[in-house]
Amino acid sequence: MITPKTVPPKVYSVSQLNSYVKSLLDGDPVLDSVFVSGEISNLKNNYSSGHYYFSIKDSASVMSAVMFSFNVRKLKFAPQDGMKVIARGKVSLYSKSGSYQINVEDMYPDGIGALTMAYEQLKKKLEAQGLFSAEHKKPIPKFPSKVGVITSPTGAVIRDIRNVISRRFPMTEIVLLPVLVQGDGAAPQLISAVNEFNNEDNVDVIIIGRGGGSIEDLWPFNDENLAYAIFASHIPVISAVGHETDFTICDFVADLRAPTPSAAAELAVPDVRELRARYDYLNRLSGEIVRSRLGASMSGYKNTARFMQKAYELKISRRKLLYLNISKSAEALSDKRFTAKREEIRRLGDVAEELNPVKLLNRGYSVVSKNNKTVNSVEELKSGDKIDIRLSDGEVSAKVD
Repeated sequence: MITPKTVPPKVYSVSQLNSYVKSLLDGDPVLDSVFVSGEISNLKNNYSSGHYYFSIKDSASVMSAVMFSFNVRKLKFAPQDGMKVIARGKVSLYSKSGSYQINVEDMYPDGIGALTMAYEQLKKKLEAQGLFSAEHKKPIPKFPSKVGVITSPTGAVIRDIRNVISRRFPMTEIVLLPVLVQGDGAAPQLISAVNEFNNEDNVDVIIIGRGGGSIEDLWPFNDENLAYAIFASHIPVISAVGHETDFTICDFVADLRAPTPSAAAELAVPDVRELRARYDYLNRLSGEIVRSRLGASMSGYKNTARFMQKAYELKISRRKLLYLNISKSAEALSDKRFTAKREEIRRLGDVAEELNPVKLLNRGYSVVSKNNKTVNSVEELKSGDKIDIRLSDGEVSAKVD
């Protein structure tokens, strides 16, 4: 009987075995693109390389995972520990450690869309930074001469805005900066248009928007850098993205949110018909106020005139009374002074009468005059002078001897 030879077992090095297992895993078509659901744990972000290293676990097991930077940049949300996700990738072996892992190529939140989660995360972040605060909102000018519009040049949005503005306030000029409003190249064009309007400073207000669509269609208006550009704009911005129920980050950071592009145009300019009606109303009101105040002024003038007339009459009466009193006082004073003067004249008359030369002559005296001058002394006469002698009953001439 021939005894079979014993074949010695093949001995593998660790590297060989790991390489063999790796080849088996890499060659399995099922494991080439597999979806795994679980909870993220031990998440590590290698900031130098941009790679994510983490584990995916469920209630009973755990497996390693890696997501390289070129796939990380495609994520629409920020992974966090404890977050339930669905990861798609290739199962392989990391030869160096001998552990198998999933190389994640894409990842989605489990139970909520990635875009929805990314939207909520960015909204929370920008709100914490104060980009949505009312204190930073700029007022919309009441009478803009130029309105800048950032939207597609071919869509219904620009037609609606032009129709509304031409009807409401036709003197306003519309300046369009045409851009893509969806797709990967839309966000950079939107940002560039906002910056261009601010650099040129050639419009009074900016309308940025597009029509309705899915969250994917509206996603460029949720761009973080667009939010910063709108916040930094010194020109007021009106956001008009989607329909009334659609909300984007652009709506929150803008100075004013409009439910539709047509509503944005209405908010951007006044209605000339309303202005005319307002003007007519104010014109009528001002006329009524003027007439009312004029009537009140005339009534007040008449009352004032009557009051002044009465005051004038009272003043005249008082002056008349004062004049009469003064006249009576003056008359009484005059009578008294006249009586005193008359008495004084009478006394002077008596004195003069006593000194009357004629009266002296009647008492036997005479007046001698020479050449019509009274002779008061004998020394004034010489022999031969002719003199006149006046007596009480006549005159005689004589010659001095």
